[in-house]
Amino acid sequence: MVQAAHTEARSGKPPARKEDVIQIRTSVETKAILNRAAALRGQKLSEFMLDSARRQAEDAILDQRVFFLAPAAHEAFLAMLDAPAKPTKALQTLLKRKPAWER
Repeated sequence: MVQAAHTEARSGKPPARKEDVIQIRTSVETKAILNRAAALRGQKLSEFMLDSARRQAEDAILDQRVFFLAPAAHEAFLAMLDAPAKPTKALQTLLKRKPAWER
């Protein structure tokens, strides 16, 4: 989003007019986390939230890609999905650790 604003400024085009509103209710704790993250990025809260939501939306759309495999490759792929790697001790320790925002 910041990059897009810089691109628009360099191109001489005026920024796109914002015509719609999104309203969200949240807990005080969640808002504090979002404010902190926005400040770390040098963004306003609304800019940070919109940028983050847009990235997540793009990722969700891109995750819907279709791909085709030859029958043997398809069987090998399914076998890998059915037998995921076992978690290592380091991963188990990491997953048990309290998140930074809860410390």
